[in-house]
Amino acid sequence: MSCDTLIIVPTYNERENLPELVRCVLGQPVTPAILVVDDNSPDGTGQLADGIAAKEPRVNVLHRQEKNGLGRAYCDGFKWALERGYELIFEMDGDFSHNPDDLPKFVAAAASADLVLGSRYTDGIRVINWPLRRLMLSLGAAKYVRMITGMPFTDPTGGFKCFHRRALLSLDLDAVRSNGYSFQIEVTHKIWRQGMKVVEVPIIFTDRFQGTSKMSRRIVFEALWMVWRLWLQNGLRRSPRPALSAAAAGR
Repeated sequence: MSCDTLIIVPTYNERENLPELVRCVLGQPVTPAILVVDDNSPDGTGQLADGIAAKEPRVNVLHRQEKNGLGRAYCDGFKWALERGYELIFEMDGDFSHNPDDLPKFVAAAASADLVLGSRYTDGIRVINWPLRRLMLSLGAAKYVRMITGMPFTDPTGGFKCFHRRALLSLDLDAVRSNGYSFQIEVTHKIWRQGMKVVEVPIIFTDRFQGTSKMSRRIVFEALWMVWRLWLQNGLRRSPRPALSAAAAGR
């Protein structure tokens, strides 16, 4: 079966979640394929993914030799997808914090956008199973990113995304520097500042009930510094570069 939509799922110790996640994703009407990018999970997630892929042709597995960060996992997945001609390429967590039932609304929005962001904060707060401290950190981070970079998005740190192929081709993936959750900010900013169209769709985010969170203090500090670097890269602008915006509009 051929399709033009790929869901990239980075995994590290997601054995408990992967089989049901694959079933739910493949059951969507947008008929996606899946790429599991596994960082040599000690719990055998990669081997489990291989077993699933042997029975289901729409499931693919990319094995990496060590746990090398979310950003590098996604960049490797993006390269894999571009080499194989996929048109719509998703980021999606492997722990069910992102609902597979939302995939069709992303595909619909992508018909008129270069990048679609899943937002937890459009028209209210849609977060389940987060402590108040974590919610305040996320809301504060979103405000901080908007203030420094000028990006007008309610949820710039979210990790549920749909890229058009043309958006990823506009990036130098080897030059993406961040590797934690600031990766989400960096990639969005690099697409937005070129004048490409970025839209948000509302999602409900449910924090993991199985496994453990990958959030750390180092990841937070990386994000704090990254936004200043992006602002400098954009010539101290808090808007897309005019020449690039005009070129994108005339595509």
